[in-house]
Amino acid sequence: METVIKKKRWNREWLTSYLFLLPALSFFLIFVVTPMVKGIYISFFNYTGAKFDFIGLENYTYLFHNEVFLKALRNTVMLVVAAVPIVIIFSLFVSMNIYKKSERLRSFFRAIFYLPAVSSVVSITVVWGWIYHPNFGVLNYITSLFGIQPISWLGDARFALAAIIVVLITTSVGQPIILYTASLGNIPSTYIEAAEIDGANNWQIFRKIIWPLLMPTSLYVIIITTINSFQCFALIKLLTAGGPFYSTTTIMYEVYEKAFTLAQYGIASAMGVILAIVIVTISIIQFRYFGKDVEY
Repeated sequence: METVIKKKRWNREWLTSYLFLLPALSFFLIFVVTPMVKGIYISFFNYTGAKFDFIGLENYTYLFHNEVFLKALRNTVMLVVAAVPIVIIFSLFVSMNIYKKSERLRSFFRAIFYLPAVSSVVSITVVWGWIYHPNFGVLNYITSLFGIQPISWLGDARFALAAIIVVLITTSVGQPIILYTASLGNIPSTYIEAAEIDGANNWQIFRKIIWPLLMPTSLYVIIITTINSFQCFALIKLLTAGGPFYSTTTIMYEVYEKAFTLAQYGIASAMGVILAIVIVTISIIQFRYFGKDVEY
């Protein structure tokens, strides 16, 4: 009898728990899972809005023989490879230098670095557009002081992607700095004091104590920054529109172009699937490499 009562109570608690979760689960299924499944489904069709013909893997075959897509894939990888390490190193450097400051000074620096992350993308691109302006930009004015001729930073294929990477980095360091500063503040000072008494230098303290204890935070920051970098779209759309000569075109921008400009929804869906596979693969590799020593 007691077992039956416990089972009924457990069933009631289980049902109550899932009823509370039902709104969030419904939202997730309707607005996340359903579009994902439909996108994968559409990627096997020649879908332009006017026709819907099953073509199997032809969209994928077309993409891997398409020079624009391959260039977009290369640009996307270059953007991620360049931006993510710089974001991690710079965020950690700033956090290491401010976490021991006074509360007011620490809050000031955190607010300054986090401001681009919460600002409008349009306002950020307008400011950077002024900085990069070939005739009246601040950057060209500074370089002219060293005798360098004006450069069209966003109009020259040699510099455009690097210019985008700089903007992406400035908008990506805010959250990591906040997280690293909080994590550094939670490291027991006794660990560092004991290492100093044993004669450890600053590099040894960082490598043997601070970095291992920051690994859970670093794992999260690395994965989130990688995903955000892969999904970079607004900066490119507003600053270069993928040019010049596709030098700043990324997969996300190509998805937009194919879907909303050319109405080639099947090809756009195939691009989205490929991008998702790349992101998931890299995230798994990062989790296995950086997560093996993580203790929660």
